Amino acid sequence: MIRFLNVYYPTRTVVLLFCEACIVAGCFLAATWIMLGNQAIYILQLEGGFLKIGVITIVSIVLSYYFDLYEPSIVSGRLQIYFRILLVLGFDCFILSAFLLFEPEVTIGPYVYVLGFVFLAPSLILMRRAYEWVIGRKVFRERIYVLGAGDYARSIVDTIRSRPDLGMEVVDWQDVQMEPSDRKKMWIAALDNIGKATLPVHRIIVAMESRRGELPVQELLTLRFQGIAVEEDGTLRERLYGKIQLDGLRPSNFLYSEGFRIRASQQLTRQIVSICAAAFGLLVFLPFFPLVVLAVKLSSKGPLFFRQQRVGMGGRIFGVIKFRTMFTDAEAGGAKWATKNDPRVTSVGMFLRKTRIDEIPQLWNVLRGDMGFVGPRPERPEFVTWLTEELPFYYLRTLIRPGLTGWAQVRYGYGASLAETKEKLEYDLYYIKHMSLGLDLLIMFETIKTILRRRGAQ
Repeated sequence: MIRFLNVYYPTRTVVLLFCEACIVAGCFLAATWIMLGNQAIYILQLEGGFLKIGVITIVSIVLSYYFDLYEPSIVSGRLQIYFRILLVLGFDCFILSAFLLFEPEVTIGPYVYVLGFVFLAPSLILMRRAYEWVIGRKVFRERIYVLGAGDYARSIVDTIRSRPDLGMEVVDWQDVQMEPSDRKKMWIAALDNIGKATLPVHRIIVAMESRRGELPVQELLTLRFQGIAVEEDGTLRERLYGKIQLDGLRPSNFLYSEGFRIRASQQLTRQIVSICAAAFGLLVFLPFFPLVVLAVKLSSKGPLFFRQQRVGMGGRIFGVIKFRTMFTDAEAGGAKWATKNDPRVTSVGMFLRKTRIDEIPQLWNVLRGDMGFVGPRPERPEFVTWLTEELPFYYLRTLIRPGLTGWAQVRYGYGASLAETKEKLEYDLYYIKHMSLGLDLLIMFETIKTILRRRGAQ
């Protein structure tokens, strides 16, 4: 897997993205040569042709990303992939037409863009067919042996088998139910066979819930020195899911692992970027403010803004500001998590939540320093005490400023139960471990996708 901005991406997906970028650029370059002939070099070099093709390529890749064409866990059906490719090309044409309408100089030459899109549609579809063929070949896969049994090991096996884009193949794994001593003997025999096998095993994933008295250390060391990689399941899960598994997590994982460095200089830089982004966001939203005021006021009686106490950095309580999305007596019976199709939410309020417009007043909290632009979402004091008792390491979320958006928001969504909050905490711990300005910028970029696709809000 390839690490970019502290996030891991399957190598095959990165190669696919790079190849499709080359195809987009290549199709428009070919169209330029065909339509302009000897003038092509002059147009490309002196009239910004290369720049224009580069912009079209970037826009196409961004649209493909926003349509989940690089998310095989979301979009996997062949017809669905082809349909989304055509949607991307349709949006490409629409955006390009808008630019040509207001700025005709964007053109490269007569019918160059038309011919480029004629080439591009079948080329991208053929590229996807070739990609499907490649990831289906066993010769291109990394052979994995999972050392473990039970639900804990089965979950990682099922994930690998359901994700052909990872380039991994689980071999010789069996979910056996037996005594620990007998199980250790079976694993020792299996590891011995791996060392003698004709077809090599490239990586061993240790996925054992309890390793005391069961882990065949000597055999693993022998294979490790033979060049076979040995990896804990938690490390692989962190790369695959973008979260830190809470089950089995110990304080030593924080003490001895890389990351979890919260430096004052880093926090200052992040806060400056947050303040600039918040100020820019408020300025952009200002012309639309009267429309939102009118919509909220007409939807139901009550104040425009909704103020609520939240827990910030260091456990400090502060008041968060939102546009009101619920009826005024919605919490007369006490604090409750929001649920899907929550009856307490007004019709206008549901739209504001789905589009995240209700969160815009929190930009003022960012300017005040209560929050950052990116970070774990601040929780209500009524829930924090209970969650701290129920979930280990929950208190670590308060070591940094909470955020308007966060890693858990773009990768998971809203949590309305203890189990869902536990999973959100796993994403938050990943963010705290890998926190950087680059990761913050990536989260901001993915937040736009989350808003446009209207995911996660309730």
